[in-house]
Amino acid sequence: MINLGLPKSGTTTLARALRRAGLSTIDHKIRPEQTENPDLSGAYVGELIYLGYFEQGDPLAHLSDFSAISEMSVMREGRSLWPQTDFGVIDALRRLHPETRFIATRRDAFLMSQSMLAWSNLGDRLPQADIPGLPTGFGDTTKARIQWIEAHHAHLRAIFAGDPRFLELDIAAPDARDRLAAHLGLRLPWWGRSNTNPLTTGRARA
Repeated sequence: MINLGLPKSGTTTLARALRRAGLSTIDHKIRPEQTENPDLSGAYVGELIYLGYFEQGDPLAHLSDFSAISEMSVMREGRSLWPQTDFGVIDALRRLHPETRFIATRRDAFLMSQSMLAWSNLGDRLPQADIPGLPTGFGDTTKARIQWIEAHHAHLRAIFAGDPRFLELDIAAPDARDRLAAHLGLRLPWWGRSNTNPLTTGRARA
């Protein structure tokens, strides 16, 4: 299972739900307790995806030990990697791993934008990074962030049009748990909210 959602779209909640369901799930960065391979410990998921994609043609070449990815983007230490926006990566995943189920977590775009402002200085870092759909110098306003979020999901809907392997999931919807369970063919013993932060409305710019 691979999530193509953006940060602050419910990726931590998703990761917890999948782990409680028994899936070996990685979220943004591989923790030391998640692998016995020293080459993977502490590695960013997005970087490993691109290493596999460009070196071997398979984005999952270095990630075969795991059964789910809940978040794959990287914006740390000078890196700005967003495989969930990359058609080449997504196309390779679909061709080489036809059994894989994809989802795209999301929330109301305004609430996602506000959450980005309040979490780990993300709202300040977005305009400084070069992100597909949000080039350097953009992303410092609520309007720009919302437009980027909505465009990302429109792009995914176009790529996956008619594909039953894809589910766009509003994690705040009353039926989110049931829809995800049905899509993955799993029983989800837990569903709730993780990694939450208070909304920061005062910093928003129109």
